[in-house]
Amino acid sequence: MTQLHELAALEQWRLLQKNEVGVLELTDHYLGRIERLNPVLGAFHEVTAERARQRARFVAESVPRTTTLWGLPFADKDLVRRAGVRTTFGSRLFENFVPEKSDEIAEVLDEAGGVSLGKTATPEFGLPSHTENLVAPPARNPYDTALGPGGSSGGAAVAVAAGLLPFAPGSDGGGSIRIPAAATGLVGLKPTRGLVPSASGIGTLAGLAVGGPLARTVTDAALLLDGMVAPSGGSPRHHFTLRAPENLDGPYLGAAIRGEGRFQLGVLLDSPWQLDYEITLDAEVLETFEQTVEVLSELGHGVESLSLLPAPEYGSAFRVIWQAGAALLPADDSTEHLLEPLTRWLMHRGRALDAGALVSALQTLSAFERSVISQFSSFDAIVTPTLALPPRPIGWFDADDAELNFAQQVQYTPFTSYVNVSGLPAITLPVGATETGLPLGVQLIGRPSGEATLLAIGAQLERRLRWDLVHPPAYTA
Repeated sequence: MTQLHELAALEQWRLLQKNEVGVLELTDHYLGRIERLNPVLGAFHEVTAERARQRARFVAESVPRTTTLWGLPFADKDLVRRAGVRTTFGSRLFENFVPEKSDEIAEVLDEAGGVSLGKTATPEFGLPSHTENLVAPPARNPYDTALGPGGSSGGAAVAVAAGLLPFAPGSDGGGSIRIPAAATGLVGLKPTRGLVPSASGIGTLAGLAVGGPLARTVTDAALLLDGMVAPSGGSPRHHFTLRAPENLDGPYLGAAIRGEGRFQLGVLLDSPWQLDYEITLDAEVLETFEQTVEVLSELGHGVESLSLLPAPEYGSAFRVIWQAGAALLPADDSTEHLLEPLTRWLMHRGRALDAGALVSALQTLSAFERSVISQFSSFDAIVTPTLALPPRPIGWFDADDAELNFAQQVQYTPFTSYVNVSGLPAITLPVGATETGLPLGVQLIGRPSGEATLLAIGAQLERRLRWDLVHPPAYTA
């Protein structure tokens, strides 16, 4: 007999709409799985079971079914404040912090009719590309619990891959949705800067961090994206800041379901980091990438190789922004011992920067953004590997040597951060696996506001490769 979590999120939504499954019934199903499996997987920092049940009853009785995510469970990444729920930001500095006010993205997901089950694991302040911290046990990859899921939306990825959630929102400032999605066999979408009004990136340093979905299928990712953009099921939720041009093709779910179109694709193996660090692609990563390009060609897409123009100042400029982002952490001499070594190093480096260095870095990245958009302008999408290496063991990233840690992150994720700098949308798709069964992903980078195209191509690949049928052992537990 098929269990509820084995159905796609869209199928669960349809059952809810037809009253064949109750909102509380679905909530309890996932809470039961979390109770059994989370102690091993570490996907959640906080589980709010009774609060979720109360919310489920409220949704069933008082929230219009026309809302985009009516009755579907999700969880907030533990960088998102939700009033009355412990929010640690992955740090001992906030181990017992309970906010009085929610962040806007939490309110939007409530407005969309979703039911939050708690907080998913994240590294300290979401800064590194792994999900290990000192406030909770590490998040573990459900395909092999000796390995990590990547980060910083690692807990969200583990929860979705293991069937503890139907989908999950994440945030992505340098790859933090796409990295863990690729490492755990999921679809992960980083939207265009400004598309999601409540997590637009426009108010963040250099405009890097945006909110987006992680899901098992392309249609489920599109459904959650629609909920983040247009929670009431009608027009997109507007914001007081600038936002990306609206999707003129209707809800993103429609583009994913149709999966139509033939497109011109650029094939790219370059990274702007290759002038600063030695970037080596794992042999199985490269083989999977090449096989995916062949499939795309067989599907009728135009395929053309391209090279990225050298960007010798990119690496140093991005490092400045990474460090500056930690400068305002609320730690002083009496509390900084609670921070992890990497975070302390970043904070002190950030505080030592002068205004000229920060302005220069911002100018460099702005020029890089314009250059990348120009270089990609003749293509509908660019195809790259998502990661250079298969999932990394827990403890692989050096906890004490910050310079080595940064180098390791770049060598693992050389294809993700520059997409944030450019503000472009990107999706990672779980197109293959290693000989030992570990997930491998390929990234598609779109034009500004090109999410519908990415979803259409993703749907075509999903129909061919059927990754929706591939799950880790915990999924059937």
